[in-house]
Amino acid sequence: MSRSPHDVFSPEERSRVMQTVKSKDTKPEMIVRRLAHALGYRFRLHRKDLPGSPDLVFVGRKKAIFVHGCFWHGHDCKRGSRQPKTNADYWRAKIGRNVSRDAASLQALDDQGWRALVIWECEMKDRTALAERLKGFLD
Repeated sequence: MSRSPHDVFSPEERSRVMQTVKSKDTKPEMIVRRLAHALGYRFRLHRKDLPGSPDLVFVGRKKAIFVHGCFWHGHDCKRGSRQPKTNADYWRAKIGRNVSRDAASLQALDDQGWRALVIWECEMKDRTALAERLKGFLD
């Protein structure tokens, strides 16, 4: 039996679905990693000793890149501004905490002398523009 998108999951089903949501090696992150590597940049991944554990870290340049999912990190694009249909208060609060944590991580990196770039999931469509943005930030 298939469900329509508007059906509500049981707590067990919701838990199973949420366990499949990845925080590392996501499709957008892999696109940025492959592009940065193809442009000749070398980097480290997910440095836990830096605020926010940036997705890509360019140690010699003291630069870090975060690749954020629009919905999960509260971007102001069409995808990021979608409102959840179920448990809306919980999700608004969770995304609000993500946004606050992201801002604190960026500030902490800045305080330590690092420059950081946030690349949004919605920016994956135009690879040429993304490559130019990467080069502009890293050079």
